[in-house]
Amino acid sequence: MREEIYNEVIEKIIESIDEGIHFIDKEGKTIIYNNSIARLEQMDKKDVLNKPFVEVLQTMEIKNSTLLKVLRNKKTIKDNVQRYLNKDGKEITTINTTIPIIVENELIGVLEVSKDMTQIQTLSEQILKLKEVKNNKLHNPEKLGYNFEDIIGQSDAIKKSLLISKKASKSDATVLIYGETGTGKELISQSIHYDSKRKNQPFIAQNCAAFPESLLEGILFGTVKGGFTGAIDRPGLFEQANKGTILLDEINSMPLQLQAKLLRVLQEGYVRRVGGTKDIPVDVRVIATTNENPRDILSEGKIRKDLYYRLNVIYIEIPPLRDRGNDIVLLANNFIEKYNKKLEKNIQDISGLGIKKLRNHYWQGNVRELENTIYSSMSMMDDEEILTHEIININEYKNNTAENIYVIDVEAKPLDWIVADIEERYINEALDKSNDNVTKAAAILGLCRQNLQYKMKKYNIRRNK
Repeated sequence: MREEIYNEVIEKIIESIDEGIHFIDKEGKTIIYNNSIARLEQMDKKDVLNKPFVEVLQTMEIKNSTLLKVLRNKKTIKDNVQRYLNKDGKEITTINTTIPIIVENELIGVLEVSKDMTQIQTLSEQILKLKEVKNNKLHNPEKLGYNFEDIIGQSDAIKKSLLISKKASKSDATVLIYGETGTGKELISQSIHYDSKRKNQPFIAQNCAAFPESLLEGILFGTVKGGFTGAIDRPGLFEQANKGTILLDEINSMPLQLQAKLLRVLQEGYVRRVGGTKDIPVDVRVIATTNENPRDILSEGKIRKDLYYRLNVIYIEIPPLRDRGNDIVLLANNFIEKYNKKLEKNIQDISGLGIKKLRNHYWQGNVRELENTIYSSMSMMDDEEILTHEIININEYKNNTAENIYVIDVEAKPLDWIVADIEERYINEALDKSNDNVTKAAAILGLCRQNLQYKMKKYNIRRNK
């Protein structure tokens, strides 16, 4: 490939990626400053390129610049969280990797790759605040969560899971729960907590797949002012859950390095905030869940063996809905009763063909998908009293605009359920439109192929291609 073509291709790549790219030469002058970082920092590229970086610093008021730090000490800084004000005075959060570029033993400059985490950081802070508020309401006489009486089912498969779960509520041992997406892992976890001696103490749930490692560590273990740029003194979820229970959802998505820190907390009963030196004692019962078979995550190296055996003191496997026989109809009738009240309907029964349609469906989204199916089907009904097979709305996205109406009931479902339902629906629709071509579906959704494949695995979406 000719050099000019090669350079043009590299330039196109740099300007098209989502990550910010900033390169300064050994004199501290900016040579590369791509569109992503310019949008993030609200800077005009002509005000940055070919100018000393210290001049830009005066405009943007960035403290402890990692670019200049690496330029001085020639040492790589990986996954560094930075919070600073952009040109417009808006606080932004980035995760940066800053690398010295050395050619023939001579430093020629420093490259920094920045990922915008502003919205995620804001969300993580809101989550912490909301959970603090929830913990402060423990003396509220209203019911805080689910218990075993809320779990509907008469099949042998679910009875076996409930028997083990009820025994688990009588001890403080760590619990590992395996079940496909939508089987009710959090419902079981809450039931264990609210049937235990810790029932009057906090129950806090955190999805381990929701945040990158550098932010998740601060959420779980807390931060100390000065621990990283913009950090403040804040307790983590383990401190907030003291004397209670913490649910670590999708533990198989937790980075291995963070798993090692979690193992230390479980073994020693202490947490250390990010950037801190003080060990803080905590008494927390841990329940972990996975939507992948534990044998698979062990063999694939997604979970440390020592952590796995530390968590797997009590093991509970929740059966998928398709293996629960008549529970499908029991649950459907329960959801009809629930949404009759909310939607002011008067649905009395399910037709025989409707029952057959429900029983024959694969239910890859399990109980969550069944509830959403009943809810969306009833939302489309007028004065009918029977839920028929024609009305039951099961994963038929093509040529049916009514299918794409999603009714949000904040009292009926927690936020992560709603987000998961919507995300799964859009993925299925994109795959339908692309004729199951994952690459094309990823383009429709604005995702990279690897990210879509991860989400398909997360929601147990199986396609031919």
